[in-house]
Amino acid sequence: MTTLTQTAPSSASGGWFTKTEDWLDNKGKGAWIAAMVLGFVFFWPVGLALLFYMIWSKRMFSKSCSHKMSRHSGFGATRTTGNSAFDSYKADTLRRLEEEQHNFEAFLERLREAKDKSEFDQFMDERARKSDDAATPDA
Repeated sequence: MTTLTQTAPSSASGGWFTKTEDWLDNKGKGAWIAAMVLGFVFFWPVGLALLFYMIWSKRMFSKSCSHKMSRHSGFGATRTTGNSAFDSYKADTLRRLEEEQHNFEAFLERLREAKDKSEFDQFMDERARKSDDAATPDA
């Protein structure tokens, strides 16, 4: 039986929070606890926020923080199972889901553009109506 070692890759494109979270995950639970204690020592709301985050994300009760892969790593998507039929099905399904996601995002973008155009047209109509009302003298 082969043992796979899983290390969470650092996300180069993520923000400072994601990078810090990945760094603490790579260091283990002790780093999270040390960060929480230092947060309490220097500024108690930071320590409290870290404690709540650790409980909410289930880092406090897991055996190891590094077992959880980064949300952006896609580790499970590329690992093969040894069953070629299932791997082919999984690859097709993931490709289809990515295509559907792309189509949905394109739909949302078109919807936003249509809404913006509608609001702009409404603004221009109101502006034209106000200028027409101001141009006609009241008797």
